[in-house]
Amino acid sequence: MTTTDTAALARFLDVFPDWLRTLGEDAGALGNVVTTRSDDEVARYVASGLNYIFKSLDLIPDGIDDLGFCDDAFVIRVASALACDADGAAREGVLGRLADEAKQVEEFLEDDYARLVTYVTGLRKGAARGRTVEDIMTDTSVRSAFVHEVNAWAGEYQVPAFTRDVKTLIKLKAFLNAKLA
Repeated sequence: MTTTDTAALARFLDVFPDWLRTLGEDAGALGNVVTTRSDDEVARYVASGLNYIFKSLDLIPDGIDDLGFCDDAFVIRVASALACDADGAAREGVLGRLADEAKQVEEFLEDDYARLVTYVTGLRKGAARGRTVEDIMTDTSVRSAFVHEVNAWAGEYQVPAFTRDVKTLIKLKAFLNAKLA
């Protein structure tokens, strides 16, 4: 890695810790979107991003919480961008802010961003903890339980340590590169 590459990555050393700090709050605010939106594309994208957090929680091995939660922060931003693309009127509040921040994910991942978008789009057909996005969107009791679980997690979320070193960013890129199809 060249000095120029290192300098380009270094600017994310302040961004990603902030995203980790607000991940719980962001998830809680997105849970409200799932509650208040009807069964539409916006709610489906948001629910898929939030459902991914639970899938991720069940898979994050000990010792890489910072990378795993950065992954979650990336997914909810991309899901928010996709939701805003589906309905431009949704670009208010937390959805608009997270959608705008997805541009930084794109800058960070460069060519791998398209793979992440494809991955996040596919989450709409995925499941976590025995519930699919379709279940969340069509069954009010599942939706209510899901939003309750999101809010409970958001309230209990503990911000992981994030080593402000370019090596952490290189590990994050490798982690995502290995994860994405």
